[in-house]
Amino acid sequence: MSTVRWLLAWLAALAVATVLGSIVQTQFNLARIAALDTAIPWSMRLETTLFDLASFAPLWAVIVALGLLIALVAALPVARRLPRMRTGVFVLAGFLAVATSLVVMNAMLPVTPVGAARTTGGLLSMSLTGALAGWVHVRLLTRKPTRQGSG
Repeated sequence: MSTVRWLLAWLAALAVATVLGSIVQTQFNLARIAALDTAIPWSMRLETTLFDLASFAPLWAVIVALGLLIALVAALPVARRLPRMRTGVFVLAGFLAVATSLVVMNAMLPVTPVGAARTTGGLLSMSLTGALAGWVHVRLLTRKPTRQGSG
């Protein structure tokens, strides 16, 4: 496996975790507002989601990037030892990368910076975006490169 291919798979996984994490974060925040008996029309949900993709997602990408890099690199030797569990190893690594990032931030900072992580359901939902990122990463690495036919 080439380093370039691995890094491209990591970038794709990072993009998945970033975009989906931002969307989950936004929807959890909007759900808390809606719980106050405030109607939130779909147009406002979409507008807020797009705003957060432009404003929250870049910061979230920085937060998740290092954790995902460490977790996916650490998953490599485990996946080699357990080839039948390869997909599960990377899915778990992605889940743990996001969960660890959130738990460490929550422990180190005086306020929880990612609102969705204030509840167990939000923490799990955000972490599931990391699991999906791990799945994308392993799928891209195990996919056979397509060969160009010679005619």
